[in-house]
Amino acid sequence: MPPVANRHAILIVEDDPAILRGLKDSFEYEGYRTRCAVDGNLALELAEQVKPAVILLDIMLPGRNGFDICQTLRQRGNEVPIIMLTAKNREEDVVLGLNLGADDYVTKPFRIRELHARVRRLLDKREDFALNPCHFGDVIVDPLQRQVTRRGVSVKLQPKEFDLLIYLIRQANRVVTRDQILDHVWGTDHFVTDRSVDRCITSLRKKLESDPRRPRWIKTIHRVGYTFAGEL
Repeated sequence: MPPVANRHAILIVEDDPAILRGLKDSFEYEGYRTRCAVDGNLALELAEQVKPAVILLDIMLPGRNGFDICQTLRQRGNEVPIIMLTAKNREEDVVLGLNLGADDYVTKPFRIRELHARVRRLLDKREDFALNPCHFGDVIVDPLQRQVTRRGVSVKLQPKEFDLLIYLIRQANRVVTRDQILDHVWGTDHFVTDRSVDRCITSLRKKLESDPRRPRWIKTIHRVGYTFAGEL
């Protein structure tokens, strides 16, 4: 019997048959459900269809490489945790993957127990955020109750302001474009513009920042978008 029965779905994207089989067997033994892709195009399809809890993503793939897959998913507003599996250990490759939105990376050959631990850490962090309040500065955000307090006083946020705040926090220390924000927070069925995002950001800063003109948390990245800066 498997030692863990969590039933989380994991998408494994790897074109080496031996590595793919080893990953599939080991994670299924741990109680995970697995789906597999051996090329980049199928990986993108499954990422949208299966909605996995974690993606294990090789970099060198037929069709589309792992960098392209990661970037495409993030541009679509897909926040699924991604662990890059790479035979490359050059610093620039690691930095590129993280800057494109990957959450972690493991260099081949890797130890399977370490990979299991990294997956569990990402899942625990995501579940904690979904259920438990998070803190930054003098602000407390409760995702479950959709409540925000600052210095112990309730802060009234409009629904889209709250959704935007949650999105930025989940993408902490990543730069997100206005288009990404529009797709994720407003969706494709609403006719809104970049100015809607900017107005919402301005309102959040007034309500949550000590100095809205010099924001500590919600920062502008010139000509690109915004980022939530800070450890939670």
